[in-house]
Amino acid sequence: MINRRHFLKSSTAIAPGLCGLSGLAIAQGSQKNLADLHNEIATCVKQLLNGKPLSLTLLYPQGSFSNLEPIVKQFSANTSVTIKPLEVGLDDINSTIIFNATQNKYLFDIALPASFSLHELASVDALQVLNTYQEKYEPSDYKNDQLYDYSDYIGDAFYGYQTDGDAYLMFYNKAMLDNKDNQARFAENHNYPLAVPTRWEQLDDMIRFFHQPEQQQYGGCLFRVPGYGAWEWWSRFHAKGYYPLDDTLTPQINNEAGIKALQEMLDISAYLHPNVAGDGLFDNWKTFSQGQTFCNIGWGGSQKAFNKAGSKLKDNLYYAPAPGGKINGQEFNCPIFNWGWNYVVSSACPEPEIAYLFSLYACSPVISTLSVQQDGFFDPYREEHYADSAIQAIYTPEFLSAHRTSMDQSIPDFYLHKQSTYSSVLQENIALAYKGTITAKQALDLTAVEWQRVTQRVGKEKQQQAWLDLKQKYPDSLKKVLR
Repeated sequence: MINRRHFLKSSTAIAPGLCGLSGLAIAQGSQKNLADLHNEIATCVKQLLNGKPLSLTLLYPQGSFSNLEPIVKQFSANTSVTIKPLEVGLDDINSTIIFNATQNKYLFDIALPASFSLHELASVDALQVLNTYQEKYEPSDYKNDQLYDYSDYIGDAFYGYQTDGDAYLMFYNKAMLDNKDNQARFAENHNYPLAVPTRWEQLDDMIRFFHQPEQQQYGGCLFRVPGYGAWEWWSRFHAKGYYPLDDTLTPQINNEAGIKALQEMLDISAYLHPNVAGDGLFDNWKTFSQGQTFCNIGWGGSQKAFNKAGSKLKDNLYYAPAPGGKINGQEFNCPIFNWGWNYVVSSACPEPEIAYLFSLYACSPVISTLSVQQDGFFDPYREEHYADSAIQAIYTPEFLSAHRTSMDQSIPDFYLHKQSTYSSVLQENIALAYKGTITAKQALDLTAVEWQRVTQRVGKEKQQQAWLDLKQKYPDSLKKVLR
């Protein structure tokens, strides 16, 4: 995986960061110093303020305060800066930030929008560009252990730190897979062993095999509600060996492979738990946690729910990256980094330097480990997190191994200008196809036409550069096979 660890850092000589008013050096260049980074930042903030009182508002999505509470308490205790939490709905935070910018409101100083939304937020000047502070304060080796930071940048402009490792991966019912009778019957019927699948067609075979609704056993809990189901198709489509756009920005999603990928997804829907038609995120977890279903797809937050004491799935799951495909004899996985949250600073914030330092503090190795340990959305995204014994107990080493692989091999989300518009059109048309209102071909043809209109509105040259930049962030394993 080519991380931005970072071209700017390696090609430009940047002096060690200095705390501007005091001359205090932020430590550079050693793991020992990184382990004390949060304390150095706190000292720096105190000297910058020099006794001046300060209050900053932190806008965050519902469900993540448990991850933020220890950060807020410790930062405030160590700096005397008051951090005021402001909660909004999980699906409302991006629109709240846009409203804040377009209506010239001053609602927050720091926010945690979904990572995929940064292009749109930047386009309405909602966010501060933080390169100056990054170059001044970020230790030179800070990025070395950050597994995914593609959402932190638009081109070379740095907007804020990723704080959640949202790689999409699979959960499999261990008891069903390990059952000797199941293994014998499956091998006899399919001429290959029953084991954790590596390709989507294998997974579909297994979902059909395990679906026995008359015995209250179901093939899968894969999402079929708008806003979630399209991510499965995104992985299935890439597994067919194509990028969603060619280099001229012509959509490839409605080619023969894309239509086949969607039809396969629609066909397998008949072998899923009946609740998938209406289950959102948390209801999906409840349905799968009943232990009657072979497989599910999700994130680290899913595992936190499944691994809790008393869960019927505790110690009864196998984990793997999202399945992939096989091109020219080469197998490959297709996990996606499809959510995440980024610390960003409002363009209206009167103290952007302190707000930036809070963000770096929150994502420092020690403090971010404390955050990921909590019962909330934030999942591992730095190497230090995977070695932490408390995090291993929360997630299990087996899950963390699969999660680490998925992070390393993740397809970046569709980080383009107007990303939400591209995604909404795709989600809506896939939902219509799932309902039977339109065919798979019609769904993707309609999406491709609208995508071209969006591209024209953005400006083809501007969007083309964004797409070519994004292609370079694909994992090397996929660059070898996608066309």
